[in-house]
This record gives sequence, structure tokens and C-alpha cells, in this order.
Amino acid sequence: MRLAVISDIHGNLEAFREVLLDIEGCRIDTVVCLGDTIGYGPEPEQALALIRQRNIPSVMGNHELAVKDPKQLTWFNPRARKSLKMTAKLLSADSIDYIMRLKPFLNDHRCRFVHGFPPDSATRYLFQASKEELIDVFNQMKEQRCFIGHTHTLEIVEFDGHSVKHSPLTQAIVRLKKNHHYIINIGSVGQPRDGDNHAKYVIWDSSSDSIEVRFVPYDIAGVVQKIQAAGLPQEHALRLL
Repeated sequence: MRLAVISDIHGNLEAFREVLLDIEGCRIDTVVCLGDTIGYGPEPEQALALIRQRNIPSVMGNHELAVKDPKQLTWFNPRARKSLKMTAKLLSADSIDYIMRLKPFLNDHRCRFVHGFPPDSATRYLFQASKEELIDVFNQMKEQRCFIGHTHTLEIVEFDGHSVKHSPLTQAIVRLKKNHHYIINIGSVGQPRDGDNHAKYVIWDSSSDSIEVRFVPYDIAGVVQKIQAAGLPQEHALRLL
């Protein structure tokens, strides 16, 4: 089975469409989304509509969580808070209902899928966890492979049963070790923050137990113009460049 895992689209419909086109050319059997389909970008309603149209299962991201529970807005910095308030006004009743029903995690295909940090956090970042905490999570987690987003960066954490090892993920294919456990941070479709502005996602091939990182070009200038025209914070546009 070939599974595409996407995350952090953030209302960037142009990037999302190009990623879906790339997925169509990669012999993919199924797609899973790790949340934050909305926020920052100019077309959250259209991005959510496409997720629903394609029947892509998704978990709750921290941006969806803030729409579901406005008290969560205090967690965000002022610019992100402003963006989320504007985003909520762009969403249809159907999209709001969809967000309300999102789950904090999914487990399927012998994998766990969560936005921020296992087992089920939409808000905690991977870099906030100590090695001791990571070891504890790995020991408690039944699944050998866990996919996360949230940081907008690429990283893989490996657990051999005794210690953890952090490694960067690059535009390559990485073979996973049979008896090791992994947390795989898959980067961002709509707003990468790793120094490369391509849209990013990963493919997990269960037969070879390998991870392939895909870098996908899209019309960045067009999205920048849309963000500016929508009156969203300028920082959201600059981060794409």
C-alpha cells in the first residue's frame, strides 16, 4: 500500500491543488490529512471543500480547534489570532459542522496520525518533548509509525527500544527499520518553514516500509497576491517566499 500524508495546507488552495496532482501521478492508494487545513491562507473554505470532496480523512489541527473552541484563540500570537478570526468568517455552515466533528487522532494501516504530538495533542510541538518524554510516548504507543505535522518542518525521530535519534528528512527515500518505532514530521503543504518554499508531503510505502518526501512547486506569487487582497496579515504572505 502507498499512503500519502499531507498536513498544514493553511488555506493555500494553489499549493493543495498541485500536491493533489502530484499524488495522482504517484500510484497512491489512500491519503490522510493531519489538520490545519485552514488559517493563514486566503482560501480556507475552498481547501476544506476539496478535502471533503475527495473524502480525505483528517484529524483536528490547532487552527480547527480554535474555530471549534474560541477560547483556544488565546494560545495564538496576535497576527495568527487576527487571521483565525477572519478565517472563521469565510467558512460555510457545512465547513463549521465538519470541523466540529474532527477527531484528535486517527489510527489506521497500523499507523497513528495526529496533528501535533502523540498520542492526541493538536497543540504540542515535537521540539517541546524531552528525550525522556519521547521514550515514554514510544513505549506507550501501540503503532510503530506515527505521522505528525504542526511545526511545518521535516524531521524523523527513531526509537530502537532504548534511545531516540532525531534526523532531518530531505527530498529522498528513507528506508525504515523493521523493529524500530518512528515519529515522522511531514512538513507543510501550504506554508513550509524549513528554508525551502516548495509544498511538501510524504508517501509511506508499506511494502518497502519507506518514506518518500515530495517537493512540489506551485504559484507562490499568486497566493501572495490573494493573501494581500484578502487583508490578511502581511507576515503570512512573506512566509511563503
